[in-house]
Amino acid sequence: MTEPSKVIHVRNVGQEISENDLLQLFQPFGVITKLVMLRAKNQALLQMQEIAAAVNAMQFYSNVQPSIRGRSVYVQFSSHQELTTVDQNAQGRGDEPNRILLVSIHHVLYPITVEVLHQVFSPHGIVEKIVTFQKSAGFQALIQYELTQTAISARNSLQGRNIYDGCCQLDIQFSNLDELQVSYNNERSRDFTNPNLPSEPKGKSPQVVSFVSVFSSTRSLPIWVKFKHYHCVTARIWRCWSHVPLASVLNCFLPLFCPVGFPQMGNAAAIAAAFPSGLPPGISGTNDRCTIIVSNVNPDRIDEDKLFNLFSIYGNIVRIKHLRNKPDHALVQMGDGFQAELAVHFLKGAMLFGQRLEVNYSKYPNINTGPETRDYSNSKLNRFNRNAAKNYRYCCSPTKMIHVSSLPQDVTEEEIVAHLEEHGPIVNTKLFEMNGKKQALVLFDNEEQATEALVCQHATSLGGSIIRISFSQVQSI
Repeated sequence: MTEPSKVIHVRNVGQEISENDLLQLFQPFGVITKLVMLRAKNQALLQMQEIAAAVNAMQFYSNVQPSIRGRSVYVQFSSHQELTTVDQNAQGRGDEPNRILLVSIHHVLYPITVEVLHQVFSPHGIVEKIVTFQKSAGFQALIQYELTQTAISARNSLQGRNIYDGCCQLDIQFSNLDELQVSYNNERSRDFTNPNLPSEPKGKSPQVVSFVSVFSSTRSLPIWVKFKHYHCVTARIWRCWSHVPLASVLNCFLPLFCPVGFPQMGNAAAIAAAFPSGLPPGISGTNDRCTIIVSNVNPDRIDEDKLFNLFSIYGNIVRIKHLRNKPDHALVQMGDGFQAELAVHFLKGAMLFGQRLEVNYSKYPNINTGPETRDYSNSKLNRFNRNAAKNYRYCCSPTKMIHVSSLPQDVTEEEIVAHLEEHGPIVNTKLFEMNGKKQALVLFDNEEQATEALVCQHATSLGGSIIRISFSQVQSI
């Protein structure tokens, strides 16, 4: 076997697999410093910052088959201890000191703005300019200090640290740029030496979405950041929106106070509470696509309510639509991008009613209302309206074991078995009480039988109670 190395060799990397897909597969284990795609060989080389991170990744994927976009990829330690070829798109030059830092931010759970970055980097010296941007490697920023020495100090102090507990990890290099060019002072860029720069190109109307994102991002910021953040943003809004009709302003900002359609705003705290040590392997937390397309479903046995029962394990459901021209296809709109990412990650390839599901992101941003669309936005069965952090913590791929809750107090194991056994042989059951409420674990022969029981029997009546079913991470009774 090849000895441990910071460099990981990935095989069977198809043309449909992007750099970002590979980054998402390994970012949960640590900072990735280099990535080289060998397209002609369907391979890739990826270098972690620490050998320990590479070892952790290899140990995890020795027990779990890594899969990207439905394709199994195979990983091993490379014979190289270091990669000499760097990403051609990188704007960093490694260890040569410079007053401009290139900052890559991994595990982004909370929105990162110029104000947040200034709060993080300004304690180490005078920050002159900040520019943020999105690249294939994820969210990045360029930070220009007044002096090279303060940039060195900031890099030494902040490299590898998290902005928030368990997320927003900083990967810092020295940039190869000599001077940052900043044209506008807004939430994406700022020249602190020239406060008179415009916020947008001349004649351009205010950007509704950007202001909404700036305000919503403060929901998850520490209180010491919020006050300064609100002060700066409020001043900019009055300057830029003074000529806009009141009706237009209300239409833009009213969604901030109406959770329907904007569930992600209150979601960051629940995610952080559920995963204090970092997101599950393979989950990036950066997806912003809410709609999922599910294919290869059994059209004779599946309907919208059964799809709701399955996908609602991973987040709130807004709408579901079966495609009339493709009976084995359906669209599922989740509450936000993170919930959609959980569903795609954990359900891709799951077996249901004798067919293997294909679960991917849809090209449609949302599902329009109509006679063929089932709306679940106000359903009381959505699981993440309450105890969201707890529900996130229990998310997993389909297992042979299901957890049944909300049972009547006088229920028996025989009644539970009778209610579920039509979906497959039940190997074992355990009835127990927690916090004064009856619950049960039910073990089937295989994952498909347990999945069928869940989609068919969740939210059904047993002994006068509406039961709740989810997959259990417990392996045995």
